[in-house]
Amino acid sequence: MGHDVPPAGGLKVWTTLITNTAYLSGLLTLDYSLKKVGSKYPLVVLYTDSFPADGHKALDARGILKRHDYANDVRFYDCWSKLTPFSLIEYDRIVQLDSDMLVLQNMDELMEIPLDGADMKGMGDRVFAASHACVCNPLHKPHYPTDWVPANCAYTTQHDSPDIAQTAGPSATAGLGIPNGGLQVVNPSQAIYDKIVEQLASESATSGYDFADQSLLGDIFYGRWVALPYIYNALKTLRWKGVHDSIWRDNSVKNVHYILSPKPWDEWANGQIHEGESQDPSHAWWISLNSERLAEEEQGGLADGF
Repeated sequence: MGHDVPPAGGLKVWTTLITNTAYLSGLLTLDYSLKKVGSKYPLVVLYTDSFPADGHKALDARGILKRHDYANDVRFYDCWSKLTPFSLIEYDRIVQLDSDMLVLQNMDELMEIPLDGADMKGMGDRVFAASHACVCNPLHKPHYPTDWVPANCAYTTQHDSPDIAQTAGPSATAGLGIPNGGLQVVNPSQAIYDKIVEQLASESATSGYDFADQSLLGDIFYGRWVALPYIYNALKTLRWKGVHDSIWRDNSVKNVHYILSPKPWDEWANGQIHEGESQDPSHAWWISLNSERLAEEEQGGLADGF
């Protein structure tokens, strides 16, 4: 597996986690979107033992860098694995991305925003950067916490200042003060990672976390993280009428996050929609770029079904 190494001299990288091929089309289009917007930083895929051979082959065929996710402790499976980047101390800066994201505009500036150095050991006020979680629960899912309501959402505080919302996030303590784990800007630090592992060891603490990684980070580092504007982790639900459409602007969004089901590739694979049509208009953006990727790959003789 020839690309199973960190990039030579690549001290700043994007990372994304993959455990199976269900999200592989999303990941490949994410990588394509990063390259299309001209990012000068590579994507490194963190894979687990469960990631199959055909997935490895697909990454290698496209020259996508990858490395084994060493967090094989059972506590780190699923969402906890998103905390791995804090431990990758051979890098100076990691921006962790969920693989159900699509980059629409260059956001390399995330590699430069000031964060606490590793020497601060997680005790400063700029431990990591992320956008806020939206706690509106627009689908009224019954298992969500009862305090996840629009009145407690950080983004609700920006409804009267939509211009500011394009360039500045609400304060880290706005609303419930919970970061969304889909995009995290991290200066890897063994000391911070040790704090996270210590918290994970406390069952009394973690049993109360409704949303794994983001609940943990919001708890340990409450108010001590940098809140990015929504444009870097633009949850597709924010665009929905009556959620946060009052601050959403299509031309401002740099990175859209396709949370919840169906994913755009699910609709695409099931033949439910044609290009330009979707249950969610933002899905059309993914379908369009994915079609472009597939056409380009086919021209180069690559057609593996992903």
